[in-house]
Amino acid sequence: MAAKQKTLPDAFYETLKDVYYAEKQSVRALKKSAKAAEHEELRQAFETHAEESANQVERLQQVFEIIGKPARAKTCEAMQGLAAEMEEDLEDFGDSPAADAVLAACAQAVEHYEIARYGTLKTWATQLGYDDAAKLLDETLQEEKKTDQLLSEIAERINVEGAGDDAGEGAPRGKGGRKAT
Repeated sequence: MAAKQKTLPDAFYETLKDVYYAEKQSVRALKKSAKAAEHEELRQAFETHAEESANQVERLQQVFEIIGKPARAKTCEAMQGLAAEMEEDLEDFGDSPAADAVLAACAQAVEHYEIARYGTLKTWATQLGYDDAAKLLDETLQEEKKTDQLLSEIAERINVEGAGDDAGEGAPRGKGGRKAT
């Protein structure tokens, strides 16, 4: 018996399950990042996006309902890799002046992954006639782009602060050798 040929609706559902897993993991990673961040603006951005991501999980559940499929998560290897990289970077840079810059970079890697996935899902939803799903996915896509932009702006300030002695010599330092913010 020949295996059933995979279709675009199959790809949509599999990718949706992948993003569902990734978004749930993102909520946990953002909460952890908020606790680790020293820079107040970065900490606040993580806390705000953690709440937003929890709402995005609910939106994904609505998309599952729209397509008549159960809301199931499928292990997302990409998100696991990004989370492992963040853990390693926190271990390597946790007490350094560059720690917040590294946290912001890790968060942006997650945002870029999510932007790519939500963009794809929105396009496929439109092609498949899931107009209500496309609207929900676009809402999340716009939030992810907005968060990425905010992280870029914060990172520009943090990167200067964590640049080391050559950039900003004599600036006051906070705990762990970081410059006071």
